[in-house]
Amino acid sequence: MLATAFSFHTENPRQLLAERFARIAATRMAGLPVANPALAVAVPAMEAWQGEWVGVLVTPWAVNLVILPGSGGRFRAIAVGASQHWHFPSGEYEFLGSHEDGLGPYQCCSLASPAFDFPTQADGEAFARAAFAALLAEPAAQPVSRRAFLRGGLFGGGR
Repeated sequence: MLATAFSFHTENPRQLLAERFARIAATRMAGLPVANPALAVAVPAMEAWQGEWVGVLVTPWAVNLVILPGSGGRFRAIAVGASQHWHFPSGEYEFLGSHEDGLGPYQCCSLASPAFDFPTQADGEAFARAAFAALLAEPAAQPVSRRAFLRGGLFGGGR
């Protein structure tokens, strides 16, 4: 059951997220065939973005983008499995609602599940950091060709 009111995180919840998922890895997910034994729980990146907390979570079973509520007011505590679309500089992404005791509501977007493509922890974390950087990167501007410029393409008035 999802409570309608929730507390937002005033401080970076990176450590709290890592601790909570380390506990999940040691209990509910321990020994399951979907878990990659080469991976451990880590949060290689998390920062405030438009008032909410955005990061990337590596677990033995998945690599996910995550959003936790900050003071921005855009985060909604949605039902587990329901979705919310978020627009980032690199595009729009669908995040699914979730909730964990001791953490509260959060949303996640799967990048790799299961996570068997990563032979080492370093590989999983490098992938996670690269995905996080790409999420927040502005798309590169399209270069204007000389021909398009001369035909007015730069200002939208082609002939």
